[in-house]
Amino acid sequence: MDIHPSARKHGIADEDSEHATTHAMAIEDHDDTLLYLGPPRSAELLEVATIVRDDGSELAIHAMKMRAKYQRLLPEG
Repeated sequence: MDIHPSARKHGIADEDSEHATTHAMAIEDHDDTLLYLGPPRSAELLEVATIVRDDGSELAIHAMKMRAKYQRLLPEG
């Protein structure tokens, strides 16, 4: 996964964005964009949005601490 500079706007480290997508607890598919909800290397959940390129690779364009509005997408537990 490549990281666009816009994904660093909220101070999330590239390694944390990658960890959140690799260990996602929920993924919401919006055609050519994916929203991952997952943990960084610490415990607080992140939201990471990626664009899926024609070759199948992904470009992270947004990363920040997960907002409450996405809680509904997580498995109950």
